[in-house]
Amino acid sequence: MTNLLRAHQPLTATALAERLGVSERTIYRYMDDLSLAGIPVYGEAGVGYRLSEGFELPPLQLCAAELEALITGVNLVTVLTGKGLADPALSLLAKIEAALPAGRPASLVARSVRVPDYRRSSAEYGRWDQLHGAIAAGDWLTIDYGAASGQQTRRLVYPLGLFYWGGRWTLGAWCTLRQGYRDFRIDRIEAQAPAPDCDDPPAWVSLAHYLDERCAEPVSRDRAAFSEIRPTLVESPNRKKSERD
Repeated sequence: MTNLLRAHQPLTATALAERLGVSERTIYRYMDDLSLAGIPVYGEAGVGYRLSEGFELPPLQLCAAELEALITGVNLVTVLTGKGLADPALSLLAKIEAALPAGRPASLVARSVRVPDYRRSSAEYGRWDQLHGAIAAGDWLTIDYGAASGQQTRRLVYPLGLFYWGGRWTLGAWCTLRQGYRDFRIDRIEAQAPAPDCDDPPAWVSLAHYLDERCAEPVSRDRAAFSEIRPTLVESPNRKKSERD
């Protein structure tokens, strides 16, 4: 509850109850317990609960399993995305190690879950950054694409999101050739280049609309994944809000 208040304060008892799945009466009891424990939490009628300005919790303590899960996730990012996210991930890993109590860094060496670095020399690794940057900037791209049938086409696309399917990445985009949303496997994109001086995409084109359209399509072996397993989506936080909604 304290972390919820730190991140979203002020929060009413009703809002806290909904987030935690408990009754408002339970929230009132929790607040009394926090006050008795010395946590400076205050309530204001009509506004909600908040913590005193400047209040900080003790440093986060991770158990061995939590630490291994975090390190594994960071290492997956360094291998499966591009340099633009891999470098910050490695920096984060160094900060995690530096913040561990004395004797804990040795556990980083002893961990049993490893992520082999097998993609950094591939063309797909470098292409990932370029696609991610185009999504963040809202730029059009020209891509040369090789379909599974062997047919090669040049497409003008407006990229919306990158999706990881547990073995490959795909680019979700608006395609002017097909006048609709299309998915492109990154490993089949043979070349790409910025396409300046393009008009804005149709007003309805957005990541949210793309996902809605995909989920609404008749279920097939490929499309079922959108509603059943949900691929990992990477969307740049710098993208304009109007393009996300």
